[in-house]
Amino acid sequence: MTTTEINAACCCDFAQQYQKNTHPAFRALERSVLGCDYGGTSWTTREQAERIPDLLGLHDGMHMLELGSGAGWPSVFLAGLSQCRLTLLDLPVNALGLACDRARAEGLLYLPGAVSASAAQLPFASSSFDALGHSDVLCCLPEKSEMLHECRRVARPGARMLFYVIAPATNLGKTDMAEAIEAGPPFVDMADDYASMLRACGWHLLQCESIDKQYLQSLRRMTWGLEADAATFDGLMEPGEFPDMLKRRHRQVKAVERGLLVREMYLAVAV
Repeated sequence: MTTTEINAACCCDFAQQYQKNTHPAFRALERSVLGCDYGGTSWTTREQAERIPDLLGLHDGMHMLELGSGAGWPSVFLAGLSQCRLTLLDLPVNALGLACDRARAEGLLYLPGAVSASAAQLPFASSSFDALGHSDVLCCLPEKSEMLHECRRVARPGARMLFYVIAPATNLGKTDMAEAIEAGPPFVDMADDYASMLRACGWHLLQCESIDKQYLQSLRRMTWGLEADAATFDGLMEPGEFPDMLKRRHRQVKAVERGLLVREMYLAVAV
């Protein structure tokens, strides 16, 4: 399968997930797990999102690009806090529509621009943005270095980029690595560590923070919530889809408990 075919298949999967996430049961589960109800697919909690404006130095007049923006979490929330200008980029068109609807509902000073495109081939001029963000996107994309290079190209010198990512733990044996890859997102495996990739792509790493405990807590809450209302969620899915989802969540919980999968926050500046 080519990269284009892979991206098209993943786009289709995420588009379907964003549509499901508009159901009140999924919105209620998202509030209980993450503290928000945008219908997103990342693991960023409200507590984590509230730190981002300070870490990125967001303020009125800045222009931020959110890659893999989905239904607008946390980018629309951040724009509301900081009054920055916002451009959203993702492949599923329905998700971008949901994000723009949410921005209008929240009365943003600057309604976001929205572009359907790959994060590995950004359709923007060089040095266009003052800040960039993405949440659990690199672990769902095979072209990791290409995306980080493109982010650097469209970032102005001195622009900051903050992202969250799920990855296999370092120094895993062959068996543990296979279990981490099976439990993780579609393209969680990587040829090099993110700190090295950032340096190679023209970024200076300012901060790297482990958020495994929060990730594990969210995973557990998500799994418990799905099980507590199993009949409702099973009814919203295709036959066999809900049991498979639960099995996957349990695999993820086990992998994080064993230290095979980690979730980290990276803050870098364009040099």
